[in-house]
Order: sequence, then C-alpha cells, then structure tokens
Amino acid sequence: MKFSCNKTDLSEALLNTLKAVASNPSNPALGGVFLKTEENQLVLSGYDLQFGITTSIPATIDQEGSIVLPARLFSEIVREMDDDTVTIQVEKNLLTNIKYGLTNTTIIAIDPTEYPSFPQVNNDITLSISQPVLKGMIEQTLYAVSIDDQRPVHKGIKFELKDGVLTLISVDGSRLALCKQKVKSQENCEFVVPGRTMGDIAKLLKDSDTDICNIYKSEKHILFEIGHYRVFSRLLEGNFLDYNSAIPKSFTTTVVINTKDFTNSIKKASVIINDRFKEPIRICFEENNIVVLCKTPLGEVQDEIKAEKQGNDLVIGFNNKYLLDALKYTFCDKVKMSFGSEIAPMTITPLEGDDFLFLVLPVRIKNDI
Repeated sequence: MKFSCNKTDLSEALLNTLKAVASNPSNPALGGVFLKTEENQLVLSGYDLQFGITTSIPATIDQEGSIVLPARLFSEIVREMDDDTVTIQVEKNLLTNIKYGLTNTTIIAIDPTEYPSFPQVNNDITLSISQPVLKGMIEQTLYAVSIDDQRPVHKGIKFELKDGVLTLISVDGSRLALCKQKVKSQENCEFVVPGRTMGDIAKLLKDSDTDICNIYKSEKHILFEIGHYRVFSRLLEGNFLDYNSAIPKSFTTTVVINTKDFTNSIKKASVIINDRFKEPIRICFEENNIVVLCKTPLGEVQDEIKAEKQGNDLVIGFNNKYLLDALKYTFCDKVKMSFGSEIAPMTITPLEGDDFLFLVLPVRIKNDI
C-alpha cells in the first residue's frame, strides 16, 4: 500500500474520525484509524462498536491496500507535519513509513483484518433535512439530555417522524426540551439517538441551506450522511418518557418576557452562586414586573425588569443553570412563560406557533428573603 495526500485534508479528516476511536479498547484495532484506498480516494474510519465515522479525501494512489494505524500516535505525527504533502507506504511486515518534507517516520501498523466491519444500514432514505435546520434542532435539545445511567434511553434524543413533521425530544430529571419542524418525508417512525452521537453530528453540520443531511435507519442502527462524512451509531433501546403526559395542559399565570433582559437579570443574580453555595434563584411575578432575587453566604442580589403578565401573582424558585439553558436555546427575542403553581413545571414557548417547548421543574424555596 502506498499513497500521497494533502496534509491539511488528512489533518481535518483525522480530527473528525478520531472522535469515534475507542479510548481503552480490548481489541487494539479499535484504538486505530482504518485507512483504505479506493480509486483516487483515501477512506478514513474510526469505530468503537457503538459509534463510527468514515470519510474520504483526494489522494494519489501508487499501490492499493488497507491498514490500521495507532490513532493517537498517527494524529501526533500529522500534527507535527510541516509540509503540504505526505506519503505513506506500508510494507508486508506492517512497518509503515510516513514521509513529509525531509522527515521520515516509521511506525508499526495493525493488521487491517482485525478491524470490525461497520453495521449494515438500509439503503432507503428515512429523512432528508437541511443541515442548518437539523443543527438548530440538535442545539435546542442536546442541553437537556440526561447524564444519569439509571435510564440509559434518556441519555439520547428521541426522533419522532410523523405526517411530515419531525420532533426531537430530550429529558432529564428536571427538564424537558422539545422542538419540531416540517419536513418532506412520508415515513412514520421513532427512535432514540445517543446524545454523544448528536453532539458530534452537530459539529459536522454546515450552515448553508443548500447542504442536506440524509438519514438512513435500520432496526438497531442509524446512519447520517453529511457531505463526505458518514456517521454510524447504535440506537438506544428502552421506554422513553411519555413526554405528552409530562407537559402541563393548563396554567394560572402567563408572562411574556424579553429573553435578553431576563437572561441578563438571572446572570446578575448568579454571580453569588457557585459549586459550594447552590441556592436557587427566586423569581417574583407581580403586576407587569419581574423581581429576580438570590441570597447566599456570599451576598444578596435583587434585580427588576418589565414584563407582560396575565393571571395570578407568583413567587417561584429555579436552578439558575437550568433556566439559563432553556432561555439560551429559544433563539427568540421574546418568549412566553407559563405556570400552574409554585411547584408545577414551567414551560417556555414561542409567542406564536409550536416550534419548541422547554419545560423546567421549579425548586422549593425558603421564605427568608
């Protein structure tokens, strides 16, 4: 096997495929990057049996073949390259020579026959969606993915595709995030993709409306086709929360707030909250004012902003981080907050439509301020 390619192309492809390389593999091959030549392309793959990424870059092929190179070592070699072109040649005894400029480096490769095959995924497209649309939907739900191992299925984002509408849902013990978009698809299905997979996919997605992501689903795996990247993942199994029953249907107080003003007010109160003193933010909704208060052993903060309130006055407490996360991903200048009581879940929704819904559970507060 012998080929030459551009160092920049190789570096970018390697950076992304490394995300799927196993950290502490029982099989040494899983700790490597699989390289294979195809026509005038070099294909790079990383795979840890749960998650995989494969991509290709242009290359000049002198001799066809495949090899597995130790991922961390190979990436360090590429990072130190100071020439535009790199030539890699593999001998029969797996000794691999990497040449760039006046530098020659020889490392021992891993037998490519020890590298596992990627899962087979259906050839039929389940969904085609604009890359920036999918990227925005991932951002609006990824923050609420659970990190609790007690319910592994909640460590992912649920996809629901029904009647031309795609809905993404995430949930942990204290909050829920939901967003939806109309799409061109006749499929009706649902599945849960690991949060880790969705985070890495978001980094690959482009911001141009002309870029499309194709999604292929099989019984236990999902494939995202993003430009010249193919991202494979095993789906999560289990009973996902019946989120419709968790969303309140009636409210006694609704408030329209300026997102930026409310966010800034919470940030001001958060300066006296740290890992040692994790007191909740106390929020008072009175007339058309919002009073934000916080008191910890470090001090006391009170701030006030204008709002448009309908319904009962209310005093309620929240975890400052959970509230800031929900506000951050509304992507709206103004939103509606709805409350049933000081102990019922609060929802944040757009002023019009139902593109998203964020739910945050309140925190019980002391009557000492």
